[in-house]
Amino acid sequence: MSPHLQVYKFIPNYVMSGVHRITGAVMYFGTVLLAAWLIATAMGEGAFDCVNWFFGSWLGLFVLFGYTWSLVHHMLGGLRHFGWDLGYGLEKHFAIKVATALPFVSVCLTVLIWIVGLAV
Repeated sequence: MSPHLQVYKFIPNYVMSGVHRITGAVMYFGTVLLAAWLIATAMGEGAFDCVNWFFGSWLGLFVLFGYTWSLVHHMLGGLRHFGWDLGYGLEKHFAIKVATALPFVSVCLTVLIWIVGLAV
């Protein structure tokens, strides 16, 4: 039997593992947004305007920002795992530093993507 969660230390790698799984699920369900947009595009101008209205509202923008962050965070976590698979970054202190920096880097990249996207 596996030990209970109380025996594990609450370290950044442990937290980022959970967040990586959560962002994977968010991306899975968030793909419905892309499908809704594509279906609305195929259905005509009225449906497309309705979906665009939602995506342009504060709630829609918040959801899209969260989806963008989820994509970026999951991608960076995947790159971290890819580096581990190649044998890099396995040292305890370095892995903890990378796990600690990951949320900050993902938020900064998401904000940068949105700044560029809104500017264009």
